[in-house]
Amino acid sequence: MAFRRDPLDELVVPDGTEAKEVALETDGDVLVGARSSIEFGVRGRNVLAGESVEFGGDIEAEADCRLDMWCDVADNVLVGQDAYIGERVHIGGEMKVAGDLDIGDDVEIDEGFEANGWIVIRNPMPTIVFLFVYLKQLLLIGEEDAAQRLVSQLVDDDEDEDTEPTPDPLIVPRNATVSDDAWRVSTPATIGDGCRLHGNIRAESIDVGEDCNIFGSLRAREDVSVGEGTRIHGDLTTRSGDVVVEPGARILGDVSCSDLELGPGAEVDGSIRADGEITMRTSERDLE
Repeated sequence: MAFRRDPLDELVVPDGTEAKEVALETDGDVLVGARSSIEFGVRGRNVLAGESVEFGGDIEAEADCRLDMWCDVADNVLVGQDAYIGERVHIGGEMKVAGDLDIGDDVEIDEGFEANGWIVIRNPMPTIVFLFVYLKQLLLIGEEDAAQRLVSQLVDDDEDEDTEPTPDPLIVPRNATVSDDAWRVSTPATIGDGCRLHGNIRAESIDVGEDCNIFGSLRAREDVSVGEGTRIHGDLTTRSGDVVVEPGARILGDVSCSDLELGPGAEVDGSIRADGEITMRTSERDLE
């Protein structure tokens, strides 16, 4: 996975992610920027959160969990390997760690904690802050190869030639709100293939992959694209951007945009309001 800018400057939902009733589930890592709010639990490989992140449910990390200072978790934290908990973190349930636990001052765990490995009480370095500041500086000075190696160590550290590639991480940018009602970010949003999400998506621009089900509307300031076979159960609106609806996709609501391009078999159930051109492709040859 290649990053050419700060990785927390975009909402990235990897292939196959599901927003279930109580948790956001993904096969890969979960990276959450500072001062964000996730109003249900998360389940992933490694879970890393910046300062002052709020979780409305359980955290279940198959590998490591790193929570920076002033994070708040409403329920339990279950960790398959090691945990690093910054100072003044609050956990509303219990915490169970299969490996080592590195914990800061003034941490509150309402129902107690246990760890099978070493327990160290101190102020652990806010690793997620260090990681992304360092990564950003590498990108600013043009060291893209070094930045890629750093990202590979984070998300691919267990890979070798005989194992399958690790799934791409779920990335929630800073100051975001993720809930059953709405996903609100001030950055671009990229949603992979085969995702099932509940809530209205609000972003700078939106790119939805193939065969997704989005139970909510899409609203962006710039361009929106909807992949082949995807269903959007709501309106699709852009302030000044264009919309592309790929073959077999369906918008179960209204569309409002500048230019609109509809692929073969694409459907819009509601009304269409386009300030510019409306193009209806009859075959993929029309792209040539």
